[in-house]
Amino acid sequence: MTQTTDHTLHTARQADPFPVKGMDAVVFAVGNAKQAAHYYSVAFGMKLVAYSGPENGSRETASYVLESGSARFVFTTVIKAASERGRFLAAHVAEHGDGVVDLAIEVPDARAAYAYALEHGATGLQEPQEIKDEHGTVVLASIATYGKTRHTLVERADYSGPYLPGFVAAEPIVEPGPRRFQAIDHCVGNVELGKMDEWVSFYNNVMGFTNMKEFVGDDIATEYSALMSKVVADGTRKVKFPLNEPAIAKKKSQIDEYLEFYNGPGVQHIALATNDIVATVRAMRAAGVQFLDTPDAYYDTLGEWAGETRVPVETLRELKILVDRDEDGYLLQIFTKPVQDRPTVFFEMIERHGSMGFGKGNFKALFEAIEREQEKRGNL
Repeated sequence: MTQTTDHTLHTARQADPFPVKGMDAVVFAVGNAKQAAHYYSVAFGMKLVAYSGPENGSRETASYVLESGSARFVFTTVIKAASERGRFLAAHVAEHGDGVVDLAIEVPDARAAYAYALEHGATGLQEPQEIKDEHGTVVLASIATYGKTRHTLVERADYSGPYLPGFVAAEPIVEPGPRRFQAIDHCVGNVELGKMDEWVSFYNNVMGFTNMKEFVGDDIATEYSALMSKVVADGTRKVKFPLNEPAIAKKKSQIDEYLEFYNGPGVQHIALATNDIVATVRAMRAAGVQFLDTPDAYYDTLGEWAGETRVPVETLRELKILVDRDEDGYLLQIFTKPVQDRPTVFFEMIERHGSMGFGKGNFKALFEAIEREQEKRGNL
């Protein structure tokens, strides 16, 4: 990196009212964290790196920290709800099922980020506090976002431990194989009808995020159901949050179904960036992960509008991988079915080649695939 480029980046960071370093962790509240950790180790190829539980002083909760590249998931379950946090987590699982409670964001200065957020209308959940152990110091603060989701602001530049103070290093549950994904690409939130613009404004005002994409009307509708979506992102595009709301249509949309079964707004899906979606999908299918199906007809004309990609059309057809192309390049993507019994949280695997889009050309095919699953469940 040249000195000029270094100076430009430094100046840009100084100008950003709410600088972020990236996603720190996606934190799930689950009914059984030990089993969740095993599932994501085997099915997603993630590596257990840290643990907190009764064996090292956490009498109320057990948490397992899994990583794949820079992507970090934390699965927490309540052992005995003796405090406000324990009761919140237990109630969250009872009301929503397994779901995301925290989209934690790494920031260079948690105190400054928290102060800026509160000055611009955020609801504070936890004032900045230092926590320490032999590996150094972490500063944490939390603000509320849609539903019962929170953003914990994590300042960890002075910390070298496996996750946070209170956690100990842990051995992998299974022998890790080739890495299946290397980063969190984006995290999607579902909110109630009429609330999308309110939360877009929240991210604009509270965190200085800008609007990246917008999908409304025919962009994002089928014969039966519709929704609206806007994407907000930080200035570096490291943290991207699409926000969806239902739209009036003939039948129940996927957003309506999510809101009904999750009992309110929350995180719908997490997109994971991979460098080799073919190998990733093959490995995950072999480990039992179920993906949405795409009719063969989608692939019959794919080359006419999507052009040539690094993956042959017949391989895309075999694995049911979708393609989208825009002025900047193309992307390959596929979506899992919900990963718990409630039709709520699912995952997307995405491989980008220039495109910074979200698969607009695939919306119709994707939503029709989701509707076929809704119909099987009797929820369309």
